[in-house]
Amino acid sequence: MTPLRQAMIVALQMHGFSPRTRKSYLSAVRDLARYTHRSPDTLSNEDVAAYVQYLVVERGLSPSSVRLYFNGIRFLFVEVLHWPASQLQVTLPQRSQTIPELLTPEEVGRILDACIHEHHRMMLTVCYGCGLRLNELRHLRVRDIDGKDKRLRIEQGKGGKDRLVNLSSTLVEQLRGYWQRYRPEDWLFPGRTAGQPVSENLIQKVFQDAKQRAGITKRGGVHSLRHAFTTHQIESGMPVHRLQRLLGHQSLSSTVRYVHWLPDPDEGEGEHDLVGRLPKRK
Repeated sequence: MTPLRQAMIVALQMHGFSPRTRKSYLSAVRDLARYTHRSPDTLSNEDVAAYVQYLVVERGLSPSSVRLYFNGIRFLFVEVLHWPASQLQVTLPQRSQTIPELLTPEEVGRILDACIHEHHRMMLTVCYGCGLRLNELRHLRVRDIDGKDKRLRIEQGKGGKDRLVNLSSTLVEQLRGYWQRYRPEDWLFPGRTAGQPVSENLIQKVFQDAKQRAGITKRGGVHSLRHAFTTHQIESGMPVHRLQRLLGHQSLSSTVRYVHWLPDPDEGEGEHDLVGRLPKRK
């Protein structure tokens, strides 16, 4: 391992980035070195700009993928090599302003009902009912559930931050029934490998299979449930600043974008039991 790579690993850890982000940023820098055939600390702004152009024109990466690569490279130059941020000037492709195909409460209910196994239904119900990211869902532990105060603790969510999410009475009762039936000891949703949580691939497969059985053709993976949670809370009248805390968004602008996907919501009381409002199983 080169001293530069080691320095970047330490800097990423000190900034509290998740293992996934660290891996993505290191991969971006490694790819830059392969493209230029030079150590990154010998490159100029023009070299980085040429690499970004290569990502867009020759590799045909999406704007979001290009920005992910550039964020990793920018971290190296600004945080490790201590370039002034203004010294790294690169034109990035504009993100497309598309609105995802949002699931309705009725469609969410159909997807949950289409789960073959009860523990899979519980897994997707928690994902929707708490608005969780995929990585947050798979790393839930039994001890994270506070049934008395009806709270769920999210440890080290995106950005390395802990947060508390309220649990509805309906979801608390469902979780109690799930625990009584399956008795998970550590991970709330254990994986097939002993001592490991459920894998990302299995969660995505469970969601896609259930969506197909439910006859829903809208695009999107399991993150669609987080989108659905957010938009349904906005439609119910939850204040955006409160929703920001529930979602674990660092910036309010990340939450506000959901508002732009919807017609103006009517004023409501604030927080609602989305799981309890889902269509009842037949």
